[in-house]
Amino acid sequence: MYDYVIVGGGSAGCVLAARLSEDPDVEVCLVEAGPADTSPNIHVPAGAAKLFRTQLDWDYDSHQEPGCENRRIYLPRGRVLGGTSSINGMIYVRGNRLDYDSWRQPGWSYDELLPYFLRAEDNERGGSEFHGTGGPLAVSENRSRNPMSDAFIAAAIAAGHAANDDFNGPDQDGFGYYQLTQRDGMRCSSAAAYLAPVIGRPNLTIETGVQVHRVVIEGGRATGVTGWRADGEVMIRAAREVVLAAGAYNSPQLLMLSGIGPADLLTALGIPVVVDQPLVGQNLQDHPQFWLVYAHSRPVSLLVAGEQRYQQQFAEQHSGPLSSNGPEAGGFVRSRPELPAPDLQFVSLPVMFADGGLGFPSSHAISFGAYVLQPRSRGSVTLAGDDPTAKPRITHNYYADEADLRAATDGVRAALDIARQSALAPYTERPMSVPASESDTDIRDWLRRTTQTSYHAAGSCAMGLVTDSELRVLGADGLRVVDSSVMPRLISGNTNAPTIAIAEKAADLIRGVAPLPPAVAAAMSN
Repeated sequence: MYDYVIVGGGSAGCVLAARLSEDPDVEVCLVEAGPADTSPNIHVPAGAAKLFRTQLDWDYDSHQEPGCENRRIYLPRGRVLGGTSSINGMIYVRGNRLDYDSWRQPGWSYDELLPYFLRAEDNERGGSEFHGTGGPLAVSENRSRNPMSDAFIAAAIAAGHAANDDFNGPDQDGFGYYQLTQRDGMRCSSAAAYLAPVIGRPNLTIETGVQVHRVVIEGGRATGVTGWRADGEVMIRAAREVVLAAGAYNSPQLLMLSGIGPADLLTALGIPVVVDQPLVGQNLQDHPQFWLVYAHSRPVSLLVAGEQRYQQQFAEQHSGPLSSNGPEAGGFVRSRPELPAPDLQFVSLPVMFADGGLGFPSSHAISFGAYVLQPRSRGSVTLAGDDPTAKPRITHNYYADEADLRAATDGVRAALDIARQSALAPYTERPMSVPASESDTDIRDWLRRTTQTSYHAAGSCAMGLVTDSELRVLGADGLRVVDSSVMPRLISGNTNAPTIAIAEKAADLIRGVAPLPPAVAAAMSN
C-alpha cells in the first residue's frame, strides 16, 4: 500500500515521484514498464538513434494515415526510466505564450505556468526574466556546433530571417542554436534530473519492468493498479491517488482498459464500462514534419562521430560530434506576416535522415525541414483489443485539415529558399529528398510521401474534455492524468519542457499546495 502510485517513469512521472516524495510522511511508488536507464546510448547524446526499435522503445506505428498515402508512420516512445526524455533530441523549447493562454483552463495561462518552468530549470546562462537556476533540469548550450549547423543558421539569415539566440526569451521568431537538456555534455533526462538525486529516499519505491494493465476502480474510486512483471501478476494499492503519466498513447489506452472510455467500444471488447467517456483517446495531435535531404562530399556529418579522435574528445571534454543532440539548429517562422505567432518550426540535422530515422545514412549529408506548429487535424488512440499487451491503434490524421497541408507547403518553399543560399552551397551538392518542383502539386505529393512524426503526440486526455483543470479524470475519484495528453491544444514547439512544467504544477495540485504566483517567477530567475 502506497499513498500515491504513479504509472509511467517518463518526463512527467519522474517529476511527480521526486516532488511528491519530498514529504517524508508520504509513500510513493513509481511504476515503469521498461528497465532502468543504464544504457550508455541514453547518456551519450549521439547514441539516441541506436535506441529505436530496441527493448527501450515502445516501438509504435500509426495506423494507415489517409493524408500520407496510407503509410504507417513509425512512432518511437521511450520505454525506460526517463521515458521519451531518455531517447529524444533534447531540445529545450517552451512554446509560445499564446499557446497556453488559448487553453482557457483556470491556472494554466502562460504567466501562471512560467514559475513552474523556472522552478524546474538550471540554465547555464544564469537567471533572467525568462530563465531559472538551481532547478533539477539542466539546460545548456550545444557542445557540438557542427559546421553544417553554422551554415544553416547563416543561410536562414541570408534568406531574410532574423537571428535569435533564445527561443524561450521575449521573441520566438528567428534562427539560431537550440539550448538542450544536457549537463556537462551528457543527456539530462527527467530520470537523471529528478530521480537520480533522490534514489535513496526510503519513502520512494521505483518498480521497473512492470507493465500496468489497468487501474483498479472500486465504488467509483481508483484504489490501485494491476500489471505484470517477469515473476507474475502484480497488484499495487494506492491509498490516496493513482496518477497516469504514461504519455499521449498509453494513458488513454490504460483508461480504456480500466473501463473509462467510449461505452460502445468497451462493450464490444467485453470490458466492463466504469465511465462512459467517448472523448478518451480523441483530440490526438502531433506536429507533422518534413525533411529535405542533401548529400555532399565533406566529411563533417555525424558519420564521423565514431572516429577515435572524436571518442577521445568526448571522453576528455564531453564535446564534439558525440555530444550532438542531432537537431542542433533551427528557428521559428510565420508563413504569413499577419499571423500572431510562428506557425512553422525549423530543425537542421547534420546527418542524413533516412527511412523515418530507422535507416543508416549512406553518405555525408545535411537534413533540414519544419514542423507545422498549430495543426488543426485531429487523430485518435483506441484499443486494438482487450489484451493489455496489444499495442494501441493510433491514427494521427496528418493533413486531414487543408490548412495544415497549406502551412507545410509554405514551409517547404521557405526551406528550399534557405537551401539556395551560398552558405549552404558546400553541403547541398546532391539532392536526395526534395520535391520535383516548387509547384503546389509537386510539393504536396512529396509531403504526402515523406512526412514523418515530430514525436510530439499530445491532447488525447485533454483538460476540459477528459480531465478537469486539476487533471482529475472526470467521473472517477482518486485518478489523475499528468503528461502531454492533458494539453487541450498542442504547444508551438518541442513538448518535453512543457510536459515537465505540467508535472511540476501537478505535484502542487496533488499536494494541495497553493500555486506559485506569477510574481514568484522574478524571484526564481535571480
